[in-house]
Amino acid sequence: MLQPVTDRSISDGLLELTPKLRLIGGRDRATGRIVFPLPANSDSFEPYGLPDAGLLWSYTVQRFAPKSPPYLADGPFEPFAVGYVELAGALIVESRLVEVPFQELRIGLPMELTTFALRTDAGDAVLMYAFKPSAGSPP
Repeated sequence: MLQPVTDRSISDGLLELTPKLRLIGGRDRATGRIVFPLPANSDSFEPYGLPDAGLLWSYTVQRFAPKSPPYLADGPFEPFAVGYVELAGALIVESRLVEVPFQELRIGLPMELTTFALRTDAGDAVLMYAFKPSAGSPP
């Protein structure tokens, strides 16, 4: 059974940190359709661990601050990359893209799941999922 991280994740049931980092999606019990995130309070979906790597399907640069929670961050706003990452055999997820200069982003870039501290709350890091270029990916 998947054990979502609730005390440090930006949202309950979104992400599993151990034994392996992965996003928690949902699989429709009747059709097998996979969704992300896992729908809350729905008996028709079961937790489903998504692949932790994929290919960059599309991207852009966010040059203005998001206006509402849960995406509020500590400190002054800095532009960041946002992309859609295709997780083979599952679906395409929207995500922050980290550890890559904007000019090195390209469609088809191999990506792997990671986390970053979006902000602190009562001294605890609030983690958000993101994707970064896979180790060994050419720029």
